Amino acid sequence: MAILKIARMGHPVLIQRCDPVADPGAPEIRRLVADMMETMEDAPGVGLAAPQVHTPLRLFVFRIPGERSGADPDDVAVGNSVLINPELELLSAERVLSWEGCLSIPGLRAAVPRAPRVRYRGMDCDGNVVTREVSGFHACVVQHEYDHLDGILYPMRMTDFRLFGFNEELNRLSVAQR
Repeated sequence: MAILKIARMGHPVLIQRCDPVADPGAPEIRRLVADMMETMEDAPGVGLAAPQVHTPLRLFVFRIPGERSGADPDDVAVGNSVLINPELELLSAERVLSWEGCLSIPGLRAAVPRAPRVRYRGMDCDGNVVTREVSGFHACVVQHEYDHLDGILYPMRMTDFRLFGFNEELNRLSVAQR
């Protein structure tokens, strides 16, 4: 396996719609997924989409650490996972703010409006269909990564730019407000 180079904001691959994966079990797809998992863990991150590693294909990897999952029974810890050719359904017109960062936009984070509950469907590298209905942090991660496949970066979803800033400054404000 190999650590992959992450595309940074401004790279054209990040703002294009990705192509479907023709064969989820192909050796090159399995290798890409393994390399993306290693890159995500090394970053460390909770998600990584193929366009973030200069590959315009409709797939992403993610994980939901136990300490990030919430009280909702549909927001549980999930180990390293892959979704190939995913479909996403927002299950509510309601939006909640989710603090997000991105490996392609290092050092910054923002509050982004997201659906609190989603259903997703895709495939893994063995051709198994993966379908889940999730909420909370899990739902936000999946929406963030899915957006990458359509060329959308989280600042494009923002509605209040007062809630956007450098990690260090936001941390300092958070500590000062306690």
